[in-house]
Amino acid sequence: MRHLHTRTTRRRLVGALAAGVLCATGLAAPAAVAAPATAPAAAPAVDAGLALTPPMGFNNWNSTHCRADFNEAMVKGIADIFVERGLKDAGYEYVNLDDCWALPSRDENGKLVPDPVRFPGGIKAVADYVHAKGLKLGIYTSAGTKTCNTAGFPGALGHEYSDAQQFADWGVDYLKYDNCNNQGVDAKQRYTTMRDALAATGRPIVYSICEWGENKPWEWAADVGQLWRTTGDISDNWGSMLSILKQNLPLAPHAGPGRWNDPDMLEVGNGGMTDTEYRSHFSMWAVMAAPLLIGSDLRSASEETFEILGNREVIAVDQDPLGKQGAVVSSAGGRWVVAKEMRDGSRAVALFNESGSAQRITTSAAAVGLPDADAYTMRDLWQHRSYNTAGTISATVPAHGTVLVRVQADGRWAQHPPAVELGLEGGTLVEAGRAAALTSTVTDLGRTAAKRVSVALTGPEGWSVKATSPTSSASLPTGRSLRTKWAVRAPAGTPVGSYGFTFKASYRSPAGVRVDSVLPVSATVVVAPPSGTSGLGDLAWLSATNGWGPVERNTSNGESDAGDGNPITIGGVVYGTGLGVHAESAIEYYAGGACEAVTARVGVDDEEGADGSVVFEIWADGVKAASSGVLTNAMPGRPITADVTGAQVVRLVATDGGDGITSDHGDWAEARLSC
Repeated sequence: MRHLHTRTTRRRLVGALAAGVLCATGLAAPAAVAAPATAPAAAPAVDAGLALTPPMGFNNWNSTHCRADFNEAMVKGIADIFVERGLKDAGYEYVNLDDCWALPSRDENGKLVPDPVRFPGGIKAVADYVHAKGLKLGIYTSAGTKTCNTAGFPGALGHEYSDAQQFADWGVDYLKYDNCNNQGVDAKQRYTTMRDALAATGRPIVYSICEWGENKPWEWAADVGQLWRTTGDISDNWGSMLSILKQNLPLAPHAGPGRWNDPDMLEVGNGGMTDTEYRSHFSMWAVMAAPLLIGSDLRSASEETFEILGNREVIAVDQDPLGKQGAVVSSAGGRWVVAKEMRDGSRAVALFNESGSAQRITTSAAAVGLPDADAYTMRDLWQHRSYNTAGTISATVPAHGTVLVRVQADGRWAQHPPAVELGLEGGTLVEAGRAAALTSTVTDLGRTAAKRVSVALTGPEGWSVKATSPTSSASLPTGRSLRTKWAVRAPAGTPVGSYGFTFKASYRSPAGVRVDSVLPVSATVVVAPPSGTSGLGDLAWLSATNGWGPVERNTSNGESDAGDGNPITIGGVVYGTGLGVHAESAIEYYAGGACEAVTARVGVDDEEGADGSVVFEIWADGVKAASSGVLTNAMPGRPITADVTGAQVVRLVATDGGDGITSDHGDWAEARLSC
């Protein structure tokens, strides 16, 4: 948590603070962090019995920030909901306070003072209330002279032993220790000092190191704390979640019981993503063995939010005692397979689709590390159904969706119906008034045959959807498919946009059990691109994702709200048109097979000073057509051209240049599509 307006602002401010700018306000930067005379002579070891599975609970920051609605009543209300809605029984344990709980100044004895307006009963009274519910309380401070909030609440740098003892005396069970205003003191020194101070209290307190991954804590913090942030702050949008996911996935070898990679708190239920995206967020955090800290205000949460957060089968993946973080099996084209070894020998397998359209994602039992067997039981953790599979693990996954299964070699596989894979090929981009052809598929993945198979495809009211080939089959043996052709037509005048379809397959197992399987898909009504050369900053896109803030039209990326960018400027040259992005970013346009080229001048915007490195790529129907190579702020704009002849979809991608996704403000200056 940085509590500053943008990532760029935070990096610049922290740099200034580390250089001693705070001294101008009367705060002297300590030369070193000295322990008091009562400090133990030898540094105590980290408590090996804490956080043997990833911590689960709540933190208020993502839903309240420093607003007045963060107070004692809210905290107690969350504790009540944990009990009343079954979240406590599902494993959620910690109710954590974030920044702004204290007054801006210490008392005359140098002690922290809880804000009497927010917490009239004090922190101990809140802890007592939470403990009475069978839960635990967490608190926040920073390994600096002040916390991250601009109000300037006191940090713990130079006060570690006193503050740790206050926390222990109040009954605190968890400390989140941030990184702002650190005065340039070595990170290992600052965080180790607080470790020793917590240990000196004699109270078991889970220690969360929140230094944003800047000093690679996964390499040194296993004997300092129980979890460590691996990234900057998460935001409640798809691009932010995706960027953080990609940074955390490669760190799997460093995780284990009592030592967890922390990709930041959950945004589930805060409203910036769809329920499909929130299920992906929750699924991927679980398969990464990440801490599960709810960041939404449960007092106003939807039933769908409770359903996602309360899915005990997904939680069991996160909380598996073996403590393995899922490892990437494959990731081609944004089709991710991530597998997590479980204590019982099974594998949790996430089929994650980062792209903006439905994708077939497939792997095998052998590829995820399972032993050879005649067949396997495959449990769908969102459908709560079990199937048998001959060894293929495959699904057509909706845009931004995740299918999460648990697969194991199991002698009882035959008691389950065969798994079938539903798919839809072609026709998802539709020009109103013109017929589009698509093909549905039902494929038997099981060791047993699927009997009496039938399919149906339904679209929006007023659309024409007609089968032009058989829609049923008496039997589908292992590996065989029923392929049905359909003619789809959107009424003339249908507005541009995405429209939902439902593809349903019904079949019976050899034992006669009926199974209904549904694949929600979408068709997008598009318009043919205009003839001639058009500025991409002025054309409607099919989809756009961005690492920080929205994609901007004809300005740079401002990282926060739409329209907050500046004139596009690369190497001192100002451009009047184009697209402003922040890696990781992808923008898709419909070309309809009628275009020939994409051109642009690309580079890192001058607003980033010396920071930022970006690679710009142009893709045509899933094939990379051009790449800029790594560009930095020190380089002038570079021309890029791609032949996209015949492509239906053109995609502009901006990725990190290899130094971490920070300050990667990329400009597609004068980006044009020629048709």
